[in-house]
Amino acid sequence: MVTPSAPYVPVHVAAELDKELSRWLWLVKWILVIPHWIVLFFLWIAFLVVTVIAFFAILFTERFPRGLFDFNLGVLRWSWRVSYYSYGALGTDRYPPFSLGPEPDYPARLDIAYPEQLSRSQVLVKWWLLAIPHYLIIAFFTGGIRAGWWSGGLITLLALIAGFAVAFTDRYPRDLFALIVGLNRWVLRVAAYASLMTDAYPPFRLDQGGTETAATEWATAGS
Repeated sequence: MVTPSAPYVPVHVAAELDKELSRWLWLVKWILVIPHWIVLFFLWIAFLVVTVIAFFAILFTERFPRGLFDFNLGVLRWSWRVSYYSYGALGTDRYPPFSLGPEPDYPARLDIAYPEQLSRSQVLVKWWLLAIPHYLIIAFFTGGIRAGWWSGGLITLLALIAGFAVAFTDRYPRDLFALIVGLNRWVLRVAAYASLMTDAYPPFRLDQGGTETAATEWATAGS
């Protein structure tokens, strides 16, 4: 059971803010990430198909096939890296790799613990019914999702504010960075739950900052 002071164990989101960011590169990142958006458009179609297949697999076997799990985790990782580089955070100027792998050297990282068993009953309701309260909240955070990541909303607004701060002060406000990562962390937790990758219900909690402190050891997928 997750307590208010405990980490949300199944999903681990980490981000490191670049020590030096270009003052003006953020203005053209929407152009630079177009190749990623094109690839992610097709990857997210595959993600949805894989999730449907996993739904039936869990329903009959109580397991999310490991190969399918790793693929969906890869899509989420790729999306998080692109979002972090572009208007989901503007936290790095390092161009994201075209990769489904963990990429431990990249400043934005995501791991989801592989579940050995998943509930048959929960799989029937969690993605459309149980997650509704979270959907209402993250809709405000994201403003919608296109080609796999955020298309507006509070997160993009805060990232643009950070971009202007960098442009005029050469400094990314640390408190703003912590908030932006916390909002993205909330969204990623819900994404993992809604895509059937965990039975652990996401907490209604904004865990801010680039790192999460784990109270217990847990196995990370793909690492």
